[in-house]
Amino acid sequence: MWCGRTMALLRVSGLWPTRVLGRRPLNCSAASLAGSNSPRCWNCGGLGGPLRGDRFFCPQCRALQPPDPTRDYFSLMDCNRSFRVDTAKLQHRYQQLQRLIHPDFFSQRSQTEKDFSEKHSTLVNDAYETLLAPLSRGLYLLKLCGVEIAEGTDDEMDSQFLMEIMEINEKLAEAQGETAMKEMESVVRAKQKELTDNVSRAFERARHVGS
Repeated sequence: MWCGRTMALLRVSGLWPTRVLGRRPLNCSAASLAGSNSPRCWNCGGLGGPLRGDRFFCPQCRALQPPDPTRDYFSLMDCNRSFRVDTAKLQHRYQQLQRLIHPDFFSQRSQTEKDFSEKHSTLVNDAYETLLAPLSRGLYLLKLCGVEIAEGTDDEMDSQFLMEIMEINEKLAEAQGETAMKEMESVVRAKQKELTDNVSRAFERARHVGS
């Protein structure tokens, strides 16, 4: 699964050749996903309902506001919209947000705020998990650009790459002892890093073309 969808990432982003998927510049500008005006505060009706930046609470009554449906994961987690993400900064942001909106902190608040807290927390968890892993991060970037890769893309895998994977699987099956397993783990990690770097360069190239 990881291999097939990684190769699909390379194809769609323009680094890997394909006979099936068309190639076009990826335009992932924030302007294309700009949201409309947010409503007033649900609790006091005052201005300040807009969730700009980290304003999760109404500045007047301090009621927790609903999640902004127009905000993407990169904005929520305070990350540049790029395939390269500082995972340490991402983890810090995740912890910061959970201290703000985790349901445990809203046990004595209104049912509406409890519900909003659950939604916020779920959204933050999803954003963190998506951006933490290179594969899901790349797929999400493509989704923001209007490109989605369906399951079952392994049949379009490059034949040379497929042979490499089969060879690794055979060596794993034959590996005896901890030393041999560690050697194979190093090989797999090196291959994964190579593919991740290739995808990163492809996204950077596509970003410059679409800018």
